[in-house]
Amino acid sequence: MHDIEAAAELLGGVGVAKPEVEQAVRQLLEAFGEDVQRQGLQETPARVARMYDELLAGYRVDPEALINDAIFDVAYDQMVIVRDIEFYSLCEHHMLPFLGKAHVAYIPDGVVIGLSKIPRVVDLFARRLQVQERMTRQIADFLEAALHPQGVAVVVEGWHLCATMRGVKKANAVMVTSALTGAFRKSQKTREEFMSHIARGTDRLHPV
Repeated sequence: MHDIEAAAELLGGVGVAKPEVEQAVRQLLEAFGEDVQRQGLQETPARVARMYDELLAGYRVDPEALINDAIFDVAYDQMVIVRDIEFYSLCEHHMLPFLGKAHVAYIPDGVVIGLSKIPRVVDLFARRLQVQERMTRQIADFLEAALHPQGVAVVVEGWHLCATMRGVKKANAVMVTSALTGAFRKSQKTREEFMSHIARGTDRLHPV
């Protein structure tokens, strides 16, 4: 996909019910012992197919097209932070949701990116089958390659239903991952400034 508006709509739009996904969901329901013809389940395969198409829209978006109209030459070299970006993703191990907040910062080196694009970049990588560690790294690497800044910092706080509904069943466990490049990796002072900014958020992640 190369049309920027279409890419943005795809990340925020309603999914399409693909026939092969509908059939797979129907087979799952039958394997569970359900009657797929009963009233409450007749439309479930189509609903689930649309849901997955929406939740996994990140596979179908060209990340370059998503941002290439919003990189501007600006003489600014101080930290830029977008904090508390909500995200929703699917764990690739069990296909259960994990959700939370991402905090993204960069130090420009002659160019800046439009404010709305950073949350879209987070969505782009969140709307795939993921592990949180990879997603964190992908966000940082993409911004590093797109902006060539002095440094990028990404911290992600995630609450994983695979650890809440099954397995260890720890409802309050929050996973924190980070990825640092350039000045954020080399300078303790820069890291501390970034961490102090994101620590000021009053709406921390409270899953329950």
